[in-house]
Amino acid sequence: MRIDPRGLRLFLAVCREGTISGAARAEHLSQPSVSVAINQLERALGAKLFDRQRQGIRLTLAGEALKLRATAIDNLMDAALREIQLLGQDISGPLVLGGTPGALATLVPTALSGFMASTPKSEIRILERPEPELHKLLRDYEIDLAVVTTGMKECPRDMKELTVLSDSFSIIVGRQNSHMPNEISLVDVEHARWVLPDAIGGFRRQVEALFISAEAPIPHNVIRSDSLLTTKSIVRQTDYITILPHEVVRPELEAGTLREVKIREISFQRQVGFIWLKERALSERIKAFIEQARQSNV
Repeated sequence: MRIDPRGLRLFLAVCREGTISGAARAEHLSQPSVSVAINQLERALGAKLFDRQRQGIRLTLAGEALKLRATAIDNLMDAALREIQLLGQDISGPLVLGGTPGALATLVPTALSGFMASTPKSEIRILERPEPELHKLLRDYEIDLAVVTTGMKECPRDMKELTVLSDSFSIIVGRQNSHMPNEISLVDVEHARWVLPDAIGGFRRQVEALFISAEAPIPHNVIRSDSLLTTKSIVRQTDYITILPHEVVRPELEAGTLREVKIREISFQRQVGFIWLKERALSERIKAFIEQARQSNV
């Protein structure tokens, strides 16, 4: 027996709302209609999907497995509908990118410049998320590619990783630290006031690895911020300092609002690239964007 796509959507509604009655209200259907659809789905699969409890439903192992795939199918169907709508308007898309703040700021602008030159009418969405959430968005088919710091840990087994560029780290300071030399050891700024990344991910691990390789303690007098805009604004207006890759702060360096201080014992460069699902067949549009990113950063 084939699975009814409508049954999958109602199953997801039950998962989302937590009860059969809640799903019925959300989908503007009667409760018996939703119950019948779920029963038909369970018969087609030959498995029980959830247990009914006072507080709502509890997914079985089969239900958890189906939820993962059903979410992906639902997102793929929505993307297919949107793609057909865009084709009718002679627009390419949608292309949905997710990424961590620094990786997006480093890689996407230059890649987009070349990509939009060859595909001027495109619908592109960019989502800024922590790295663990990006993995879920990839598995749910909510994004096509994730732009992340690469090379810091083993890539998830169900994903592929491609490094596109390397970028140097520096200490970044504002005018209130004009007295600092153009090169310094991390040991010498141990007691400075810092703005450093908060989210546990590739970027934070690389920053902390810089202190470890310099045999300098990781600072305690720290503001933790994952907002690049906020981090750069704090450094520009106060005596706080930070560590950022060159490309992330290049516009401010060229404008003279921030200054770059080289780290004396720097031992590696930050790497940025893409990850995507192994099982996913990449469209020509996604391949073209990846290739443009590679060409733009040769």
